[in-house]
Amino acid sequence: MGAEGHQDGTVGKALDVLDMVASHGQPVRFSDLLAQADYPKATLYRLLQTLTNQGMLAYDEGPGTYALGVRLVRLAHAAWAQSSLAPIARPYLDELAAKTGETIHLAQLDLGQVLYVDKRNAARPVEMFSSAGKVGPAYCTGVGKAMLAYLDDATLENAISRQSFHRFTPHTLNTPELLKAELTAIRSRGYGFDREEHEPGIICCAVPILTRAGRAIGAVSVTSTTARTTLDALEGFAPLIKDIAARIAAEAESWRFPEQV
Repeated sequence: MGAEGHQDGTVGKALDVLDMVASHGQPVRFSDLLAQADYPKATLYRLLQTLTNQGMLAYDEGPGTYALGVRLVRLAHAAWAQSSLAPIARPYLDELAAKTGETIHLAQLDLGQVLYVDKRNAARPVEMFSSAGKVGPAYCTGVGKAMLAYLDDATLENAISRQSFHRFTPHTLNTPELLKAELTAIRSRGYGFDREEHEPGIICCAVPILTRAGRAIGAVSVTSTTARTTLDALEGFAPLIKDIAARIAAEAESWRFPEQV
C-alpha cells in the first residue's frame, strides 16, 4: 500500500512522520525527511505543520530543522507511568543488580520488537546497544525471545512476520525455522539466552514476566560479556531471575498493559 493510501489515514501518516524524525536522533531538515518519506512534498509539509502546531514537533527557524516536541515528553512520561512495567519493577531490578553485579534489562514487546523500558548498569559498566526507551530486534535478543516464546500461535506468526532476520553476528538465528526451534527450547526450560546474537561479546540470560494466565507482559535479563563471564555462569542466575520475574508479575497482575505484539 502506498503512502497516500495508508490504512490508518492521516493519523497513521502523522505517526510515520514522528517515527522518521525520531529515527534521526537529532534535529532534521525537511529535505532529509522528504528523501526518506514515501509522501509527496505537499503532504509531508502539511503533516509537519500540523504536528508542529500541536506541539508534537518543534521547528527551529535558524537551521530549518524539526525535532520531537515537548508535548511528546509529557505523553511519554504518562505512558511510562500507566503502561510500562518500569515503576512496578524498579525495586526488583535494583535487587537483581545488587545480587548479580551485572547489567539488568527490563523490556516489553512493541509491535513485535523489543522496547527497553528500564536498565541497571553493571558494577563495571559495559557499552552496549540497549538503553531505556530504545527499540531493538526481538528475534536475536534474550528478552525478545523470552517474550516471543509465550505468544499464542497467531500472535507469534504476526510477530515473526515483523522480524528482519538480519544476521548481526555469526550466531544470529536468521530464519523463522531456527527461531521457532529456539522458542520451543525456551518454553521447555523457562528462560532464554542471547549467545552473542545481536552484538559480539554480549551474552545474557532472560526470563519472561508471565501473568497467571501465562501471558508474557515483559521480560527481565542479566547481561554481561564473554570477556568476564560465560553463559553457564549467567545460567546460574536463572532461579534468581525467575524469582524476580515472578514477583514483578504478581505485583503487576492488577495492572492492565496494552496488547502490542
